[in-house]
Amino acid sequence: MFFKKKEISNHDIKKIPRSYEVVGDILIFSDFPKELNKKEKTIGEYLIKTLKNINVVTKKTKSFSGKYRTQKLKIIAGEKRKETIHKENGVKIKVNPEKAYFSVKSATERLRIANLIKKQEKVLVMFSGVAPFPLTIAKHSKAKEIYGIEINPIAHKYAEENIKLNKFSNIKVFKGDVNKILPKLNEKFNRIVMPLPKTSEKYFDLALKYINPKGKIHLYIFEREDNFKKLKEKYQKYNPKIIKAGSPSPGNYRVCLDLNLK
Repeated sequence: MFFKKKEISNHDIKKIPRSYEVVGDILIFSDFPKELNKKEKTIGEYLIKTLKNINVVTKKTKSFSGKYRTQKLKIIAGEKRKETIHKENGVKIKVNPEKAYFSVKSATERLRIANLIKKQEKVLVMFSGVAPFPLTIAKHSKAKEIYGIEINPIAHKYAEENIKLNKFSNIKVFKGDVNKILPKLNEKFNRIVMPLPKTSEKYFDLALKYINPKGKIHLYIFEREDNFKKLKEKYQKYNPKIIKAGSPSPGNYRVCLDLNLK
């Protein structure tokens, strides 16, 4: 790297956004100032030199969208790759954040769910992606079996690699639509995790068919705080507990409904 401090001013440094995501050794800017576009490479090299364990700097050119909720990233400095190994909660997660959805912001929530799981539970994770939930559950619980279903073939491939990478033997992952895969499994579960807040509610009736009596469902949705009361009323029969699991915008939350079947 041929970074020269004189190529970037203190004024430019102050304009660098302080909010960004780090996946493994890849830094991702969601909003990169247009006035810095001509200096993006220099700024990226400055960050690689300044920040520990960053080898690639990217900026998002297209937000999460489409069937697989993927984003577009432009490399502005560092190594010419978008694949990395991210470490969280004691597990390694291999991923290309452009090809498969993955959010580092949910690490704490994944650990919360894992800590709720009792010994010998059979757990299903719908929309399991590259398997961050199954991996964390396998690491931090004594679950008997953990099943994951993911429709994105690239994410599923990474999930298979991550199971081997972490040497877990109690995780089974399946590629395809949960509507088609779940009936074929012929299994009932003690706990079902549904981490797809945009459309999870559409699959709630399906989850009810495959949950054991007295089982638990963790349903993720986007909701405004002023609607929490109505949300509790909607799922009243399941004794719902609302957990704030992130805030994509002011007043709007990614929430987890911890639901109990009687």
